[in-house]
Amino acid sequence: MNRFRRLVIVMLSFGALAAAQRPTTTPSQRAVTPAQINGVYKYDRNDFRVLALGHNKLKVQFNGEWMTRGGYPNIGEAIGEATINGNVATFIPGDTTKCKITMTFLRNKMIVEQEGLDADCGFGHNVMASGTYRRVRAGRPRWIPIPK
Repeated sequence: MNRFRRLVIVMLSFGALAAAQRPTTTPSQRAVTPAQINGVYKYDRNDFRVLALGHNKLKVQFNGEWMTRGGYPNIGEAIGEATINGNVATFIPGDTTKCKITMTFLRNKMIVEQEGLDADCGFGHNVMASGTYRRVRAGRPRWIPIPK
């Protein structure tokens, strides 16, 4: 019986040690480097242009488009700074208060979730930022002039 107790104590000790050595970060908290996120990301007719500025800040530009049945585009544009924590960035376009865009950076892609309606974000009718974007160009992006 003594051997059995010792064996149980040893097994529990190794289990606790192994659990203590597991990483405590989740996939959504892994740090990314500027080289891993800088570039142009595309999804359907939309694109994001992203540049790491340092100090947990990103410069972000969104250009979105939705085609009407008549073949006319509705557009949505935003440019500004986002804050990043690990591999998750939060972008609030312009002066909006009901719009939040969350960008999760993975290997050569970005998953975007938009909270708020198209109008809440200052976008044209049916223009939404949500989607899975693929990085089509790495490095420093070229910014598209947005008319004021």
